[in-house]
Amino acid sequence: MFRHSIELQNDVKPDRPDALFAAKIQELVGGQFGEMTVMMQYLWQGWNCRIPGKYKDMILDIGTEEIGHVEMLVTLMARLLEGAPSETQAEAAAANPALAAVLGGQNVQHAIVTGGAAMPTNSQGVPWNGGYIVASGNLLADFRSNVAAEAQSRLQTARVYQMTDDAGVKETLKFNLGRDTFHQQQWLLGIEQLIEDGYTDGLEDSLKEEEDKDAARTFYSFHEDSTAHEGRWAQGTTLIGEEEIRFEQGRPLSDDINDVPAPDPLLFATYDGHKGPGKPGTAGGAYVQGAENLLSKAKDALTPND
Repeated sequence: MFRHSIELQNDVKPDRPDALFAAKIQELVGGQFGEMTVMMQYLWQGWNCRIPGKYKDMILDIGTEEIGHVEMLVTLMARLLEGAPSETQAEAAAANPALAAVLGGQNVQHAIVTGGAAMPTNSQGVPWNGGYIVASGNLLADFRSNVAAEAQSRLQTARVYQMTDDAGVKETLKFNLGRDTFHQQQWLLGIEQLIEDGYTDGLEDSLKEEEDKDAARTFYSFHEDSTAHEGRWAQGTTLIGEEEIRFEQGRPLSDDINDVPAPDPLLFATYDGHKGPGKPGTAGGAYVQGAENLLSKAKDALTPND
């Protein structure tokens, strides 16, 4: 359950309307790294968190705060769009909001679609996409993604901040800059807490016992005269396990080549016939293949030495 308070988290009071700047703020709302993304990312991570207590509560606290940040920016945009297009537009253009929007650089959808309000899109009108969010169920992987999301969000806010001289707008963005700074630290401190509590050693290394040990400690260079070997990433010991890092020129590690099977003739792929006729595929055939694979795995499990 969520409860809504009518008071905003911080003041959102631009000195004057500015439809052109509202179009830029739209990126901070519905862009890939906008407030809608971090809001949904953190809420989804929190709802799916399998550890009751401090981790789940922390994730949901920040996600809930981000709902308020979306509301702040939506309110800011509505106030920036007040009276748009601006009175400085030519009289003929001012009589036609859509025309004035185009001439003045305003996002035309603010005039046509929303009636002078924000949209759940980026600055180019591309709708916000749920594919932007990361919620893997692995807190280490998610927290690292969250640090990157906050860093990108802060970077874009800093760029937009420099595009206005409106003191009221800057006051709002200063608050957001500060929150992005601390949220980066919260996720980094969360990773430290995961390590301290024994949930991770600091790397995502699921099935570590199965990995290729040489591949886990080798830097391969595929650039002629590369100077990458001068970096810490290519020398010394690994961060976890203190294995000696190797630097090698990139080379084939097998004799396998990109040689694909003959195509299903029913798919009409361009093919010269050099591998003979392809196997026709059908929906029924896919079920049969799946059943054969399942039976094969069961047989291997029951009689591993046969």
